[in-house]
Amino acid sequence: MHPEIIETVKRALAEDIGTGDLTSQMTVPADRQAEGKFYARAAITVAGIELLPLIFELRGGVDHLELLKQPGDQTYDGELIAVVRGNARRLLECERVALNFIQRLSGVATLASKYVAAVAGTRTKVLDTRKTTPGLRRLEKAAAAAGGVTNHRMGLFDYILIKNNHITAAGGVKQALAGTAGATVPVEVEVRTWDELNEALDAGAKRLLIDNLTPAEAKRWVDHVAGRASIEISGGITLDTIRAYAEAGADYISVGAITHSAVAVDLNFRVTLLG
Repeated sequence: MHPEIIETVKRALAEDIGTGDLTSQMTVPADRQAEGKFYARAAITVAGIELLPLIFELRGGVDHLELLKQPGDQTYDGELIAVVRGNARRLLECERVALNFIQRLSGVATLASKYVAAVAGTRTKVLDTRKTTPGLRRLEKAAAAAGGVTNHRMGLFDYILIKNNHITAAGGVKQALAGTAGATVPVEVEVRTWDELNEALDAGAKRLLIDNLTPAEAKRWVDHVAGRASIEISGGITLDTIRAYAEAGADYISVGAITHSAVAVDLNFRVTLLG
């Protein structure tokens, strides 16, 4: 597992447990054994469940842990998704952190799967964005991928995306693109006007980002590009509109809502005593 994810889980446990789970320590015998079951309370796309072994391991481990679902799997309302057995106090102190991760990340995956389903049958790929919860990007992008979305750039370091402010600061589309000569990572440029579109094509741009157009306007731009560059469409895309943009001929559609507006799903953790 990536070191960033391990550190994120460590911080989450430290944030919640601190110097100890006072309630469990004062009410539950130290040697009590229990079984905990995680249930989905709705039809969801699962994500984050792969964190369960790490969460419990970081608190000393458990006797048994079984994942009945994997990232990307679908559930029905009431379906059992994981079972854990071990020290009752440990199960209780890890409960909220485990639920928080799975609920949040499954919310991202579930919303992502809806966007992917909305463009089914077209050639368009749905992309996520950098509009993620600070510190959780790697996890949220993994959740988006579990929902069928194609991950876009992880950060500013692995992809060149020339946006409107870069164009302004560089002095124009042509100047900005010229500065990327010899780049060893993908280069994409945002075009906001018909003139910028043609300037980018004349400068040899191979990937274009077009923003805040209607589906009809987007189709006109796609037809004009005629395969000379791949096209990503963004800007306020919703589940109600994404299909029209896909049918306009977009190669990619990026949707910030997948991560910034996903609602946590409903899960339940039930404990029963053993022995």
